[in-house]
Amino acid sequence: MAVFHGSKVKLFSLSSNKQLAEDIANYIGIPLTKCEILRFADGEINVNIPETVRGHKVFVIQSTNAPVNENIMELLIMIDALKRASAREVNVVMPYYGYSRQDRKAKARQPISAKLIADLLQTAGATRVVSMDLHAGQIQGFFNIPIDNFKALPIIGRYFREKELEDICVVSPDHGGAARARDLGDLLRAPIAIIDKFRPEPNVAAVKNIIGKVRGKNCIIIDDMIDTAGSISAASIALKEAGAKKIYVCCTHPLFSNDAVKKLDAAPIEEVICTNTIQLEKEKIIPKIVQLSIADLLGQGIINIIDDQGVSTLFR
Repeated sequence: MAVFHGSKVKLFSLSSNKQLAEDIANYIGIPLTKCEILRFADGEINVNIPETVRGHKVFVIQSTNAPVNENIMELLIMIDALKRASAREVNVVMPYYGYSRQDRKAKARQPISAKLIADLLQTAGATRVVSMDLHAGQIQGFFNIPIDNFKALPIIGRYFREKELEDICVVSPDHGGAARARDLGDLLRAPIAIIDKFRPEPNVAAVKNIIGKVRGKNCIIIDDMIDTAGSISAASIALKEAGAKKIYVCCTHPLFSNDAVKKLDAAPIEEVICTNTIQLEKEKIIPKIVQLSIADLLGQGIINIIDDQGVSTLFR
């Protein structure tokens, strides 16, 4: 049994990002508690927790990236097991929140899947959720339990400040990300530009115009996630054609689906800076990709939650 600052605490890692969980545990100074994730012959998931969790503050670390549905079911079953084992608190540390892009009805008869995930987590027995850079801030309103939306901006901003780039322009790949670009621009004391794009079909992007001055600038494209890299590749090509010097890309969540890494490697991009909310397979780690760790940030956040302290100071 681990006692931390007077509280009984246990940390668990599920399947999606074990390295991040290890790094968080090392920062806090509490070892990960073992749990067995089993599969029946038909694919059903079962969980076995060898140690007692009665009366403990429990933290379960699990991103819900691909395979999204497998990781979500694994998490829900784990929460249910902990609830039934009389855990005092079940805190879900979900660095990447799957289904977060389905946060509203874009058409008449579409689901709001981000709300459904929130309902499932609460019904299963979660008492708190900790996530990183939710795709839309209103997702926090889908919960009736505390949810902390941690920001990767200080980590990414620190990386670029240490590079000491000159003539910077921060670029949003679409209108919806303008506020995110403005935040990084304010941090780096740089102007922003916006890519005016449209989507003829899902995961396909076409650039119509660039709003802002990018000629002769070192451009930093910022987004919350990169999925197929179609938008980012198109944006980098458009910026280069508009006279930009070097082009950097940064995001919090490197989904890198399908041939995204090949697109990024072929695009006129110097570096792709991302965080380790998602554990990348070895074949997706090319020299152009720089992955920054969020382990210390989440670790300190967990410590603050255990001590009933605020977490907002961690984002300054």
